[in-house]
Amino acid sequence: MAGLPDSVDATIELLRADNYLANRSLATALYLALKLNRPLFLEGEAGVGKTEIAKVLSNTLGRKLLRLQCYEGLDVTTAVYEWNYSRQMVEIRMSEATGAKDKDKLEANLFSDDFLIKRPLLQALESDAAGPPVLLIDELDRTDEPFEAYLLEILSDYQVTIPELGTIKAKEPPIVIITSNRTREIHDALKRRCFYHWVDYPNAERELEILKIRAPNTAENLSREVVGFVHRLRQMDLFKQPGVAETIDWAHALTQLDVMSLDPETVNDTLGTLLKYQDDIAKIQGSEASKLLNDVRTELAATRA
Repeated sequence: MAGLPDSVDATIELLRADNYLANRSLATALYLALKLNRPLFLEGEAGVGKTEIAKVLSNTLGRKLLRLQCYEGLDVTTAVYEWNYSRQMVEIRMSEATGAKDKDKLEANLFSDDFLIKRPLLQALESDAAGPPVLLIDELDRTDEPFEAYLLEILSDYQVTIPELGTIKAKEPPIVIITSNRTREIHDALKRRCFYHWVDYPNAERELEILKIRAPNTAENLSREVVGFVHRLRQMDLFKQPGVAETIDWAHALTQLDVMSLDPETVNDTLGTLLKYQDDIAKIQGSEASKLLNDVRTELAATRA
């Protein structure tokens, strides 16, 4: 089990140890969140590496990762806890069969820890020998506002109130990473409880470095072409611009096809790895793909000269 980093530079190295290249501003926000026991709220486009930060922290710190994947209609029974009603009914039937008459004792038994199903938010408040877990609340913007409001107690005091049991409070706060793709605005009351960072697309130099680490079998020239092509796509009016995850996937796909250098036909055949909407693919296929590729080659040639 690794200890928490004691500086921004140490935070950068901690992430790099699991092949995550973070810029200094992101590492600073993460370091402060870890040092001051505050949640880190990460916003940005899908595929830029927000979720990956929680996974990397879990791996490098040796902590348990608890992931709450958010969606519309998410409620307390799915996110926090629920009672095991089927087990409770069995217990009631067994008590009736054995003639037990102490109703108070039966009720206390039914609403005990043995019959409690713990979901990620409640599990995150429990002590662990390896240290407080990493709690990932992923894509919070997909939930409803009432659930967002429910999180305020947890993020403020790291506690949950269960009517039958009382208030359960963490002895040590978990490491909380919250992500949002900004499909809707998150309320200020929740943001104020967190440190905030916008995770942007990396520049070409950093993305090339990421590609060297995450897709090491990709030829050097091909990696440069891939990054150059992707960066030109991000300048276009697309429904969904490709993220870093798509860049890595495309590089892996091209390597599997034994491609050493991009050509218009290969680009057209593999655009589905890079773009996820047919309208975007239709806009790029054909002459536009050839034009973008020519621009990439011209720039690379000028760089080498």
